[in-house]
Amino acid sequence: MSRKLKKISKTSFTCQSCGYQAPRWMGKCPECGTWESFAEEIAISRTEKSRLPGISDSKSVPVPINAVELIDEPRILTGIQEFDRVLGGGLVKGSLVLIGGDPGIGKSTLVLQALHALSVNGCRVLYVSGEESVAQLRMRSQRLEVGNDRLLVISEIDLERILFLIESVKPDVLVVDSIQTVYHSEISSLPGSVSQVRESAMRLMMAAKKTGIPVLLVGHVTKDGAIAGPRLLEHMVDAVLYFEGDRNHVFRILRAVKNRFGSTNEIGVFEMKGKGLQEVLNPSAIFLSERPDHAAGSVVTASMEGIRPVLIELQALACSTAYGTPRRTILGLDPGRVALLAAVMEKKLGMHLMGHDIFMNVTGGIKSDEPAVDMGIISAIASSFLDKPVDHHTLILGEVGLTGEVRGVSQVDSRVAEAKKMGFLRCMIPGNNLKQTSEIEDIEFLPVQSIAQAMDILF
Repeated sequence: MSRKLKKISKTSFTCQSCGYQAPRWMGKCPECGTWESFAEEIAISRTEKSRLPGISDSKSVPVPINAVELIDEPRILTGIQEFDRVLGGGLVKGSLVLIGGDPGIGKSTLVLQALHALSVNGCRVLYVSGEESVAQLRMRSQRLEVGNDRLLVISEIDLERILFLIESVKPDVLVVDSIQTVYHSEISSLPGSVSQVRESAMRLMMAAKKTGIPVLLVGHVTKDGAIAGPRLLEHMVDAVLYFEGDRNHVFRILRAVKNRFGSTNEIGVFEMKGKGLQEVLNPSAIFLSERPDHAAGSVVTASMEGIRPVLIELQALACSTAYGTPRRTILGLDPGRVALLAAVMEKKLGMHLMGHDIFMNVTGGIKSDEPAVDMGIISAIASSFLDKPVDHHTLILGEVGLTGEVRGVSQVDSRVAEAKKMGFLRCMIPGNNLKQTSEIEDIEFLPVQSIAQAMDILF
C-alpha cells in the first residue's frame, strides 16, 4: 500500500514557460532559458493515465486513406462575417479553436457577440466563464445588448463539471473563458500551470472530437505576446487566432496563425465601440479616412491579407540626427527590412540617410511584413527626406532588391482593383507586372524597373 501511494505522489519540476520537466528544481530552464520558472507538480501515475478517456476505439484498425468516407457537413456560421472569414468559412464541427490576446483587447466581447449571433440563428450555445460571475456576465450582456433564452451562461472552473455540462446540456457551441482558469482535481498544481492547462485542453479536445461540438478556448498571453501555458497547447488545437490591437486605437485585428481548415493569411477587422465590436467590411476606407492631403512622407500602398487587398498608409519622417548613431524607430513594419531599404537608398540613390533619424509608422495600428510594400517604404522615406509630397492619387507597389531593382509582386490585379475602387487615378507597379493589369481600365500605370527610375517619376 505504501509503495502505491509513493508512486502516485511522485513529483517533478515543470517549467511554466515551455513545459520542460526535470527531477529537481533548476534556476534556469535549459530548454527556453527562462529564469525561476520551475514549479513542483505531482506527476500522474500510469494507473491514472490509463483511465484517461480516448477519442478512438481500441478495436480500430488502419484503413487506406482513399477508402475513408467523407461526410460533407456544412460549417456553423457565427453570423459575424469577419470572424467567419478568419475561421475559413465558419466553425467546423468537433473543432477546437484557441483565441488569444492582450488583457482588455476584447476577446470575451468577441466570443459573447458570436454566441449571441449563433443563438439568434437557432443554436443552443453555452458560455463557461472562469473569470466572471453570472451576474457580471449579465451586466456585460446588457451593455452589449445581447442575450436570449438559447444563450446559456455559467461560472465554473472545475473541468469535470464542465465535461458533465457538455453531456447534459448538449450545446451546439461551447466557449471556455479562459483555459488558464480551468483545473482538474486530480492534479495538485494551481490553475494556469503547465500541467493543468495541458490536461484541461486535452480533455476538452477529446470531448469536442467525440461529441462534434465546436469548442472555443480563450487564452491569456504572456508579456512577450505568446499564449500562456505549454507550447503543446497551440499544437493540440485546430486553429489559433490572435486578437491584436493598440488600446489607443479603436481598431482590432483578428489574425489566424494556425488553421487546419482554412488559410492562415486571413484577417478580420473590427472597431471597438461603446456597445461592443463592430465589423469593418471595408478596411481600406477606414485606414485612409484621416489621410492628410499633399503631406510629405505619406504614401499609400496595398497589402494582401489572405485573398483580400487592404490599402494602408505609410508615414515616414527623416530628420537630422542629434546623436552619433541615427535612430530607426519603426511601428507596424519589420525594422530590419526598413534598415535594409534605407541602405539601398543610400547606395543607389545617393541619399545621405546615415546622418538622419528615420521614423516610420503604419496608420491605424495595422502591421505589414509583405515585400510588396518595399516601394512604398522607399517612397515615403524619400518624400520626407526631400520634403516633397507624393501625388495624392497615386498607389505605389513593388518589391525592391539589394541592387535597387524593382521586382514583381503577386496578385497585382486585385491590389489595383481595390485602388481603383477607392478613387486612385495612378498606380506605380513593377514593369514585370504590367501584362497582368491589361484588363483594368480608367487608371494610369507607371511601370518602373529600378528605384532610381521611380524617384525620377515621383519627384
